[in-house]
Amino acid sequence: MQSVFTQIAGSLKERRAMLFVGAGVSMSVGLPSWQKLIDYMANDLGLDGETVGMPDATYQALAEYYRLKHGSIASLRSWMDREWAVSREKVERSAIHKLIVSLDFPIIYTTNYDRNLEVAFEIYGRPFVKIANAKDIAKASGGQTQIVKYHGDFDDEASLVLAETDYFDRLSFDSPLDVKFRADALGRTILFIGYSMSDMNIRLLLHRLWQTWRLSGFERDRPKSFVFMPGSNVVQEAVLGRWGLNVVSGADENPEQALIAFLAKIAEAK
Repeated sequence: MQSVFTQIAGSLKERRAMLFVGAGVSMSVGLPSWQKLIDYMANDLGLDGETVGMPDATYQALAEYYRLKHGSIASLRSWMDREWAVSREKVERSAIHKLIVSLDFPIIYTTNYDRNLEVAFEIYGRPFVKIANAKDIAKASGGQTQIVKYHGDFDDEASLVLAETDYFDRLSFDSPLDVKFRADALGRTILFIGYSMSDMNIRLLLHRLWQTWRLSGFERDRPKSFVFMPGSNVVQEAVLGRWGLNVVSGADENPEQALIAFLAKIAEAK
C-alpha cells in the first residue's frame, strides 16, 4: 500500500493533482479571524453585542445586512483589502507558502480573498495566472500554475462570495468557476488544506463531486483525494470518508507545524 505522501507525490509528477487552500493557511501569516470582520461590521452598523451574539448572526448574514444598509459592500471590501494585507516579508518567511510553491501543483483553488498565494509565487519567481471570473478562464494559458480564487478576489468586487445571498447563489454550482472546478476535479487527486471543513458551501461541493462519480458508474476509477486536518476527528473522518475523501491527521499539537511537516513529507516523496 502506497503512503499518502507517495500517492500525492505521484499525482504531482503526473501533473494530475490540485490543491484547495482554506483560511487556515492565510491565518498562519497573520490574517485576522472571521470574528474581527464581524466586530468591524457590527461597529460600523451600530449593532449591539446582544444582536451580534445571536446564533444566526453569521458573518454572511451581517455582510448581507451591511449591503442592504449601505447599498453595496464597496467600503467593506476596501476595509478588508487594507486590514487583510500581509507584508511580502511575512509571506517570504512562511514555510507553508514556500512549500506550496515548491510542490508545483498545476492548479490551486482557494476560498481566500487575499493575495498571499500570488505574492508567494512572485517571491520565488514562479509563473502563475490568477482566475477569478469567466474572462480570466477564457484568457488563461497553459504551462502556468492556475490560482483560482473560488470565492472571489479583492481586485474584482463582483466576484466576491461574502454575503449570504452570494453563498446561496453559489449553491446551484452552475457559475463559470463551478463548471471549471467540476472539470478540473474529476480526473485529479485533490488535497484540501487549511479547512476545518465546517463551510457548508465546501461540504456541498464535496458531496456533489462524490455524487457525480457515484452516478457515473465508474466510482472505482475516481482518483484518491485527501483532506489534511491538524487533529483527529472521528465524525469528519466518517462523513468525508463516505464521500471518498481520505482524512489525514497531523501529529503535532501546533496546527501550523503539523501542516508544515505534512507538506514537507510530500516534497520528500517527489
